[in-house]
Amino acid sequence: MAQEAGKRVDNKESGSRFYRNGPDHGAGEQIDFVQIRRRFDFCSIEIGRWVTRAERERAAGLFFDALCDLMLILQGPEPLISLRGTLSLQYGIGGRPGVSAHYNPGTRCFSLAKNAGPGSIAHEWFHAFDHYMADKAIAGAAGGAFASRAWLNDAATLNHPLNDLLFDCFHTILLDAEGVKPSPLFTASAATDRRLGTVYYSQPEELCARAFEAFVQDAAIKNGFLVKGTKATKEAELGLYPQGEQRVRINAAFGRYFRTLGAALQRRG
Repeated sequence: MAQEAGKRVDNKESGSRFYRNGPDHGAGEQIDFVQIRRRFDFCSIEIGRWVTRAERERAAGLFFDALCDLMLILQGPEPLISLRGTLSLQYGIGGRPGVSAHYNPGTRCFSLAKNAGPGSIAHEWFHAFDHYMADKAIAGAAGGAFASRAWLNDAATLNHPLNDLLFDCFHTILLDAEGVKPSPLFTASAATDRRLGTVYYSQPEELCARAFEAFVQDAAIKNGFLVKGTKATKEAELGLYPQGEQRVRINAAFGRYFRTLGAALQRRG
């Protein structure tokens, strides 16, 4: 399908507008969350009781475009987006102060706040993917494990060509080119944690999710509801997103991995 020219999509519920360029996935039709669940085979989709009908309709359209855009960027089929039907979505449920979106490994659920979550989908989706891949890439992975953290901790890995490509992504994100020292992204993130007195930005799963955000934002298809903030933000200025040559290498590694994974999933049908 031919791509549309770049346009801004209104999101009246949060008073903001999201830039997007990409195909008209809905062919001009009004999309609802029932269609989203059927299209991608999500385990479940729950909407908060305080989400109005108008807000629900707007959000469904934004979610649908974002997930379809992500599918095109990753060059994979619908089951990749829902992690083979294991991933659940929540919108406008369980919001917490200062938290716009989060992924819960215990319930395998990605939650987006009604008024503060736009732009967080790519980040939280990768958390879900990282968690989903743990027992497929790491031997004896615990239920709540993330593949990225287990790999960095030298857990036993499962041999598979696809896993090798995934581990190459982790290597490029977390370590320097020689695989000996921490990467520039890790070093900058650890410095921010020390300044703030926290241990958050330097966690391997967070580093990998932010690196994935950068990969998605650098794609030809642009969607501000899917991802934003990896370039012209305070966080980017602090080096909390990949920069320069490392960003190029990370994007290439993610591109190789998801291109190969998508082709394998397409062959399986």
